[in-house]
Amino acid sequence: MIENLVIVESPAKAKTIEQFLGKDFQVKSSMGHIRDLAKKNFGIDLENNFTPQYIIPEDKKKIVAELKKLVKNSKTVWLASDEDREGEAIAWHLSEVLNLNPENTRRIVFHEITKNAILESIKNFRSIDQHLVNAQQARRILDRIVGFELSPVLWKKVKPSLSAGRVQSVAVRLVVERERDIINFKPVSSFKVTAIFNSKNVSQQLRAEASKRFETVDGARKFLEQCKLSEFSVIDVTKKPTKKSPSPPFTTSTLQQEASRKLGYSVSQTMTVAQKLYEAGKITYMRTDSVNLSDTALDAAKKVITKEFGAQYVHIRQYKTKSKSAQEAHEAIRPTYLEKQDIQGNNSEKKLYELIWKRTIASQMSDAKLEKTTVTIDVSNATENFIAVGEVLNFDGFLKVYIESTDDDPEEETKGLLPPLKVADKLNYVNIDAVQKFTNSPPRYTEASLVKKLEELGIGRPSTYAPTISTIQNRGYVLKEDREGKERKCIALDLKDKTITEKVITEIFGKEKSKLFPDNIGMIVNDFLIEYFKNILDYNFTATIEKEFDDIASGKLDWTKMLDKFYNPFHKQVSNTLEVSERSKGERLLGNDPETGKPVFVRLGRYGALAQIGENSTDENTEKPKFASLLKGQNIETITLKEALALFRLPRNVGTFEDKEMVVAIGRFGPYIRHDSKFYSLKKNIDDPYTITAKRAIELIEAKREQDRNKVIQSFKEEPDLQVLNGRWGPYIAFKKNNYKIPKGKDPESLSLADCKKIIEEGDSKKKK
Repeated sequence: MIENLVIVESPAKAKTIEQFLGKDFQVKSSMGHIRDLAKKNFGIDLENNFTPQYIIPEDKKKIVAELKKLVKNSKTVWLASDEDREGEAIAWHLSEVLNLNPENTRRIVFHEITKNAILESIKNFRSIDQHLVNAQQARRILDRIVGFELSPVLWKKVKPSLSAGRVQSVAVRLVVERERDIINFKPVSSFKVTAIFNSKNVSQQLRAEASKRFETVDGARKFLEQCKLSEFSVIDVTKKPTKKSPSPPFTTSTLQQEASRKLGYSVSQTMTVAQKLYEAGKITYMRTDSVNLSDTALDAAKKVITKEFGAQYVHIRQYKTKSKSAQEAHEAIRPTYLEKQDIQGNNSEKKLYELIWKRTIASQMSDAKLEKTTVTIDVSNATENFIAVGEVLNFDGFLKVYIESTDDDPEEETKGLLPPLKVADKLNYVNIDAVQKFTNSPPRYTEASLVKKLEELGIGRPSTYAPTISTIQNRGYVLKEDREGKERKCIALDLKDKTITEKVITEIFGKEKSKLFPDNIGMIVNDFLIEYFKNILDYNFTATIEKEFDDIASGKLDWTKMLDKFYNPFHKQVSNTLEVSERSKGERLLGNDPETGKPVFVRLGRYGALAQIGENSTDENTEKPKFASLLKGQNIETITLKEALALFRLPRNVGTFEDKEMVVAIGRFGPYIRHDSKFYSLKKNIDDPYTITAKRAIELIEAKREQDRNKVIQSFKEEPDLQVLNGRWGPYIAFKKNNYKIPKGKDPESLSLADCKKIIEEGDSKKKK
């Protein structure tokens, strides 16, 4: 007989908890949810108060059977799934499926996996909170209704196999609207004037900026002409003490944002690594919107800061959560043991842990004390002044440990130390520059900044941010990409030795790294949903739904009434849309083909966005239209007639090689050469498919052949499917579509067939284990 059976949702969590409990406790994992809504008929009985119809998936039946056996032989069952709504639902499903007796079933929750937290939770067990379960069920059922009713509308009216979702569609809308803001943005130029001064009294040079920007080059030139013969003198020196305060400890959203900025992690990568750290007992629960720290954590922080930096660096604070939608009374994300500055683990885990440790410690450290100095310089022949601003750090405080990053890309220079100047000091200019600057379009979202926006709008919760960001990319509505910048000409004036020179300089603008771009299909689906389901994609509506889930969780709202209020008008809206809406292809007329006079369209086709020359016709005698797929990065809304017509120049014959044609075309994976039924990729950012020559095409073919020759180290006539190959990460054995690592110390060139088969057998046995 088992005295105590503890059930958690993951093996890693089970392993950590087992270390803290004695021999009277056995810990088992349910491997996440053990049942889900059935696919048939929505998995919901719409006529019977939205009763969910749950099934146990095939891959969970063995786990359920094993747990049932253990439960029968257990005196007490402890349900220790996570403390949020999802965790509460897992506990409830376990209770229902395993037929647990309430008298010997205990629900325990903890926000960190430490011995004290586990033992404390056992002392303070409770029953399952049905309100939290209902909130989770309401979310799951509502999202199933929206997805299962909206998606078929998109199949019929836009394109097969599309999907829609309550939160994912709103996230796509944000990305689409931002892209259109960028498309419609008209940059405005002005001239920024910067001067370098020196003084007889000090050796250090002073950099200052004119008090206004000039709208035209003539205005900037006139000001430089005035500066030519002007005298420059200091008319004001203002010193003002300032301070910087640390940011609060991490919530789910702010951790995702900082890990993106500082470590380059995607939102889903951050959550995967954080989950491992939590389950290993190294950090507190990672899905939270609270910035609160426990008294124990505050005491630990005080001790660490005093020991490492001194008592003058301690400033204990308790932050208040700004988010109105904060779910439960969780703690912020922090290390479980603050005295541990680093941990054992892989590189990703170490980096994320260090980030969390620094942010937590910094949040309890003193403000940084600075002195801001502003120097105003008079120009005797002009009404404008020059302004120089500098900062001195008098006490570093929390900056000793941590500086928060931002998504902004400020143009201004880093403020440094200014030379010691006083009023009436005379200055001489070294040179004065007037450079044309352009206003920047709104920035595209990164994964992290999109999470920030969703949180600001009250859309989604800590548990839904990462899945939402992943879903919109997996569906192909949004792409995360790097884009090359474009060149732009700017005018620059320079005043030196009383002579003004003018030149044209080139700057690169619009370069993007890991930014979110809406795909053509994402924009078309968004427009269709906005036209017919504007209320569902309304930001306030989505935030209101989230608030109602919160009310269900706190017992203020009945979940079936909430669903009933939503479903009836929504279902009518779906039926009406199917009747009245027309098929949406996102079609746009660009103009006429100069050669044939036929109209040129861009639209959505079966396999993506395409350009079309000529009209569709049922008349067999009419010439059929020509089609060409749009290139990666081309947009239905912005492509020009010239760009569309260029697509029809491919495929093109660039010559012959070895008596066979070389044809250049663009396929699913980019531009390529087809020769002798084989394909050779063009080099990105080097080869242009429209201009590549026969000579260059032959070079690429020969280079690929050489690469392939060097790839095969050994092959065996007795076993044609087995090869020893050179790969990206070194030599390996390839056999029947499986790859096998060659052990260290083995020479790939001297391996016999028997040696290879032995390595394959050992590799297969490891996989089975």
